[in-house]
Amino acid sequence: MPRPRLPRVVAGVPRAAYFKPQGLPLRDLTEVRLSVEGLEALRLADLEGLTTEEAARDMGVSRHTFGRVLAEARATVARALVTGAALRIEGGHYQVAGAAAPAAVAAAPLPSRPLAAIPATGPGLDAPVAPQAGRAAGFALVDLGGRTARFLATAPGRGVGAGPARGLIEAGVTVLLAGRLQGGLRNRLSAAGIRVVDGGDALAGLTVGEAADRLANGAFDADPAGAGPDNREFQGERRRQTPPSPPKIERST
Repeated sequence: MPRPRLPRVVAGVPRAAYFKPQGLPLRDLTEVRLSVEGLEALRLADLEGLTTEEAARDMGVSRHTFGRVLAEARATVARALVTGAALRIEGGHYQVAGAAAPAAVAAAPLPSRPLAAIPATGPGLDAPVAPQAGRAAGFALVDLGGRTARFLATAPGRGVGAGPARGLIEAGVTVLLAGRLQGGLRNRLSAAGIRVVDGGDALAGLTVGEAADRLANGAFDADPAGAGPDNREFQGERRRQTPPSPPKIERST
């Protein structure tokens, strides 16, 4: 009976999980995958300069296993660089150091790179973010992994109702970043499983690219209404929980 395969210990999950050649659309690229433990092997050997014995000890594997993981990782990165392929970092059989449940961590791949929708005044990452989604010329669909964007125009006179919602859903959008978002579009996207993030006044003066960078770095809080189909119940509950202001007492002099 073969021995169970032990997860390889890594220091943490990657900060960025997708890389692509600049100026080439994703549809024209092939994609290669680098495992998370492969990236860790590259970090230990090529960035930190550890010996094979030291790096293998850090990852909790034998020197032979570490050498094999490192060789596969180097070949994958070389293939991406030489052939101009996109490089996705995900999956593998790994355990984050100090994690309480190694098996669960090892079995869970990194999430696919998110596709964000941001209301914009026009196409391109340099376009200003539209202050009101309901009056936006359309939505920039930004690949947060590769920082590429395409534009989904809003038909004149149709607002942001069922048409744009259907377009965003069919495009594979996973998160919507907007301020002053109307309930109709919010409800349709939430019902489809798209996370709604309320940027509020923090979006003022930002370009699409700047807003996407802040979204990827966790600078915006998720809209509590984005988890459900309607916002009115949440707002009503918040009002009920707010204590009334104490009465003012005027003193005579």
